[in-house]
Amino acid sequence: MMLIPRLALRNLLGAGLRTWLNVFVLSLSFVTIIFLQGMYSGMLRQVSDATVDAEFGGGQYWQANYDPFDPLSLQDAHAVIPDSLNNLIEKRKATPVLIVQGTLYPDGRVMPVLLKGIDPNQSFLNFPSKSLAVDNEELPVLIGERMVKSTNLRKGDSVTIQWRDANGTFDARDGRIVEVMSTIVPTIDAGQMWIPLQKLQEMMLMEKEATIVVIAEDLEVSDNVAGWSFKDIDFLLTDIKQVVKMRTIGSSFIYVFLLFLAMLAIFNTQVLSIFRRRKEMGTLMALGVTRLQLIRLFTLEGALNGVLAATIAAVYGIPLLVQLARNGIGLPGDFMDQAGWAIGSRLFPSYGAALVLGTTLLVLIVTTVVSYLPTRKIAKLKPTDALKGKLS
Repeated sequence: MMLIPRLALRNLLGAGLRTWLNVFVLSLSFVTIIFLQGMYSGMLRQVSDATVDAEFGGGQYWQANYDPFDPLSLQDAHAVIPDSLNNLIEKRKATPVLIVQGTLYPDGRVMPVLLKGIDPNQSFLNFPSKSLAVDNEELPVLIGERMVKSTNLRKGDSVTIQWRDANGTFDARDGRIVEVMSTIVPTIDAGQMWIPLQKLQEMMLMEKEATIVVIAEDLEVSDNVAGWSFKDIDFLLTDIKQVVKMRTIGSSFIYVFLLFLAMLAIFNTQVLSIFRRRKEMGTLMALGVTRLQLIRLFTLEGALNGVLAATIAAVYGIPLLVQLARNGIGLPGDFMDQAGWAIGSRLFPSYGAALVLGTTLLVLIVTTVVSYLPTRKIAKLKPTDALKGKLS
């Protein structure tokens, strides 16, 4: 039973440079597939963790008219917070957010902005809301670094803000920048100004009203709240997951191309090997080796390319991938920030056991199939023709 594997391994190693070239190209496919998949897996994890930590919490209740993709809906996207949600807010397990449209006048320019009111004392979101707990007559405003770039406002600056209240009346007031936050989450920064919830409610004549209510993580909640719909984390992360999925599919051509090159080399090697070793096959058949055993021999020789490639890939791939996962991959400038990704300056790939085992299994199966295809001609081989150097 062990004769075929030993013979296959001996023949494969005996091929010399041709074998090692095939194995090296195939090992590149191993490492490239795992690296790219791990990079996008790490990207999804980083973006999801940062966004959940700073914005989504354990999920959100949306007022029935609220649509984040329709700015015109904000005019009607507010309502009095129901008692069931107020109970969570009083227990510090939820925090309301009021979202309205406003206009900013920095340096004489006109700039649309989202005014967001939040409780300065909320604690479960990774958000510097406590900086809004300023007890004076001025309107405290919190902005992010992206807003600093677009408005040229700095901490301590005063700026005029205009809005339209619940009765449709336009009003304006000067706000003072009390803090500039540094966050990798663009969805709580770009084009937004944060104000204490109570002050924004007073400005908008929307007492005890909110647009969304963010709940703490690991909190059991009910979907049945009149006028409000609960959006869980899976729903809130849908867009992020879809974008990562599309990018993963788009990059797959790289490792498909590498796999194709490796499989083509193995296929050609198998065809050439069968053609050159006709007399050897005839001799083996004369010694009692069956056609099925010959097919197994040549198929196993090709499949062992995958095994050797996995071994070589592990030798140089594991240290490389572990180093990248530990130290991350430096990103140029604000590349990811411009793309709207909550990642920061370094991307940390994520490699799971399922990814590594799945990739290994895929490559081994493809290698075995490609190795088998040229061997089908052996099934019709006659020992006498093979001994004469002919193929039937």
